[in-house]
Amino acid sequence: MRIGLMAGATSAIGKGIMDLVEFSRDAEERGFDSIWLANVFGLDAVGACAMAGWETERIEFGTAVTPTYPRHPGALAQQAFTTGIACGGRFVLGIGLSHRLVIEDMFGMSYDKPAAHMKEYLQIIAPLLAQQPVNFSGQQLTANLALDVAGASPVPLLVAALGPAMLKLAGTYSAGTITWMTGPKTIENHIIPNINTAAQVAGRPTPRIVCGMPVVLTHDVTAAREVVGKQLRIYGSLPSYRAMLDREGVAGPAELALVGDETVLRADIQRLRDAGVTDFNAAIIPLEEGSLELTLDLLQSELAG
Repeated sequence: MRIGLMAGATSAIGKGIMDLVEFSRDAEERGFDSIWLANVFGLDAVGACAMAGWETERIEFGTAVTPTYPRHPGALAQQAFTTGIACGGRFVLGIGLSHRLVIEDMFGMSYDKPAAHMKEYLQIIAPLLAQQPVNFSGQQLTANLALDVAGASPVPLLVAALGPAMLKLAGTYSAGTITWMTGPKTIENHIIPNINTAAQVAGRPTPRIVCGMPVVLTHDVTAAREVVGKQLRIYGSLPSYRAMLDREGVAGPAELALVGDETVLRADIQRLRDAGVTDFNAAIIPLEEGSLELTLDLLQSELAG
């Protein structure tokens, strides 16, 4: 199992681009496999990956995830190629639907028939990222174009997929999925069987399973879970994540998060390996003095596992 680090979803690093660059350089020196950048309301994730990728040599960068609705798939594919060049071919584009709260209430766009939207989106962006022309006309999206980005190579595509319909689309059109607020039991019994079946039917390779989880290294588990519950409370109320928390049998993000001392966290990480996770995306929440460095040390020691 590869081990990467999440940036942009917790307070582990600062909010500026140089904070990301320095975090990425340190992660690369430590031997981590990847950096995953959340696209919320701070840095643009695709653009920020380009800047951090330009300043590093080996580590992979990916978005976890870029919302589709505000971006035409042709424009996002063009941006992804450009970032791929800046990263020296080390960029993975992760896309997702976001949530009705964001798309309708904040952007003022329709969130009607999201699975249908994603299916049309993938029928445009997947071939474009494979450097193929597209001539597609759907009910929500249309594209008749080819991209010619000098120096670009194909960009791997991942889809944030949790429900059966989205997992079928991810397995059919992409290289895998990126999860959040989804525990090992749900990944093993729901995520992996559904996406693998879709990939097999489509004649695609076994999908990549990138699992994002909050991580807190601490001896005060009760206090830590209280903080996690407050910081990540919103995820317990968003329908797609709520469904995964219910599948896992936990009340909310505080109960799902990996929280405890080194022994507990090592066991939790092993559970993800055993469940079939290919990439662990650790969203570190540093609650105590020096805990960020200690957590990085712990995760670094798991790289060979």
